[in-house]
Amino acid sequence: MKQSPSTEFPTDNPKFRTLLQKNEQALQGGGADRVESQHAKGKLTARERLGFLLDPGSFQELDKLVVHRGTDFGIDQEKYLGDGVVTGFGTINNRLVYVYSQDFTVFGGSLSETHAEKICKIMDMAMKNGAPVIGLNDSGGARIQEGVNSLGGYADIFYRNTRASGVIPQLSAIMGPCAGGAVYSPAITDFVLMVEQTSYMFVTGPNVVKTVTQENVSSEELGGATAHSTKSGVTHFACANEIDCIEHLKKLLSYIPQNCEEEAPFVPYTSSGGETREALDTIVPDNPNQPYDMRDVIAGIADEDSFLEVHRDFAENIVVGFVRLGGRSVGVVGNQPAVMAGVLDIQSSVKAARFVRFCDSFNIPLLVLVDVPGFLPGTDQEWNGIITNGAKLLYAFSEATVPRVTVITRKAYGGAYDVMNSKHIGADLNFAWPSAEIAVMGAKGAAEIIFKRQIAAAEDPEAKLTEKMAEFTEKFANPYSAAERGFIDEVILPQETRSRLLRAFNMLENKVDTLPRKKHGNMPL
Repeated sequence: MKQSPSTEFPTDNPKFRTLLQKNEQALQGGGADRVESQHAKGKLTARERLGFLLDPGSFQELDKLVVHRGTDFGIDQEKYLGDGVVTGFGTINNRLVYVYSQDFTVFGGSLSETHAEKICKIMDMAMKNGAPVIGLNDSGGARIQEGVNSLGGYADIFYRNTRASGVIPQLSAIMGPCAGGAVYSPAITDFVLMVEQTSYMFVTGPNVVKTVTQENVSSEELGGATAHSTKSGVTHFACANEIDCIEHLKKLLSYIPQNCEEEAPFVPYTSSGGETREALDTIVPDNPNQPYDMRDVIAGIADEDSFLEVHRDFAENIVVGFVRLGGRSVGVVGNQPAVMAGVLDIQSSVKAARFVRFCDSFNIPLLVLVDVPGFLPGTDQEWNGIITNGAKLLYAFSEATVPRVTVITRKAYGGAYDVMNSKHIGADLNFAWPSAEIAVMGAKGAAEIIFKRQIAAAEDPEAKLTEKMAEFTEKFANPYSAAERGFIDEVILPQETRSRLLRAFNMLENKVDTLPRKKHGNMPL
């Protein structure tokens, strides 16, 4: 974002000239050579990134003339105006945001006491004024020459991240290195975006890993965008380049409100005709064991081209993201039968729980699409805490006070039926398609348990098993037993789903629900 000094001031005034010179100096960052080096790595400078992110002419910089206070190891002989981070406020699509953009050309973007103070200042302003904070991270970590002053600066930021959580949206874009203590600020924020090949995050780098564990691993393999978007789930979006990352930031912001007291932006919507979607009638296969893609269901329900998937490549057996329904921003959670039959496991439970809690924090209604055969069995899951981690999703849904609507498309078995936003844990409206199977377990497993002796005593055990499976299916593997008890509000044709959901969320838009008075719950972490 190239700026030039104003020509409105008389240049013959030495005081004005000093100001113009300092402003010009601040714009240079670490100097032309370091800027060129940044570009050679395929990276933009701190100011260029803000230029692409913010509305033209809207950026108001703060603390442009700040310099560090370090005196040890000769660092006092090298000072740069701004001290390695550009901070201020501006607008994105005419909505106020507070931003900081770390400048790798100044001391590698390392965090000093004053660098941290600049970030803390805009975070405090964001809290007071109820607007999102966006951090563009590109830093080598703590400034070693400042010792504990730098570490204290990180802790000051972490504290503010935590206090702001659930009050204002916090978005972190990792545009370069982010290592050591620096990773914990993004980890506390709501969404993390990374750039493929040029950004990485890790607590300890490849050299330390090799020394301690003898593993040879590159920075990209250890903590690159691919690793964190597929293996760890640390990052929600892996972006092809920095411009793609910035565009993702803008799009993400369009689905979320300014703060916890406001509603998400509403996009004017005009129906082009009826809301019937006949294509939904043929999505679920006749064979209950045949997979299909839940994204096709989402596409058939949502406003056209409105689905923004979150965590696309992590825990793929569940799908989460934002859609618009009649112009309204809605968070979607859906089991994915195309991956592991849509079973709930540790990673998918944590992924969905985190998303549900974000939506509830910021008044975004929830739509839950259910096709779940249960929780994944096995020693790996049990020993790594599927009980506690599965409970996170149960807790998140039970705690949520936003409008909540569920559609059961096919299987809803066992405890997973309860967990996936059932009526019993506070869902407002629960619909089911005629293909829904709501039961303790699948027909085969149930028949083998209930009719074990009859099957064993039969002349043809396989035929008897088939007979008893059909008997169980007719009685339980359908939506009607649940509908008779009011656990399902209505069994609907798939093609009617969109129109029912539009009515449902319109009806629920003024919903008021409050949690019992308490400091906070003790979520199973």
